[in-house]
Amino acid sequence: MDPEHPRLLANTADHAVADSAEPQVAGAVWRLEPSGRDLDANIIALPPAGIIARHTGPALDVLLHVLSGTGELMTSEDTIALTPGALVWLPRNSEREFRASDSGLRYLTVHQRRHDALSITSRPV
Repeated sequence: MDPEHPRLLANTADHAVADSAEPQVAGAVWRLEPSGRDLDANIIALPPAGIIARHTGPALDVLLHVLSGTGELMTSEDTIALTPGALVWLPRNSEREFRASDSGLRYLTVHQRRHDALSITSRPV
């Protein structure tokens, strides 16, 4: 098996600002695709005033880096301002809610790959 080699995956600046033609875009706008990895990463977009409702996060730590826009992260203990450049640690199983401001919000998340994630497979014959 050939070893993996370092390579450029994306430029986050290309994903930091919403496309003016689609200001209401929401969800993952970029995902780490190479297979056989131990790491996962996504760029998440929330449209202006968008919300990810309060929930308990996965059983893994997540590192979040705000790329553009502003918003708030509500936790079980306080509210954290999300501004460009903010680097936030989301501990495993922590309670969280995201609220974008009127400018929307985009952030990069990085975490260990979940091996129990759902995947589409062929049905046994």
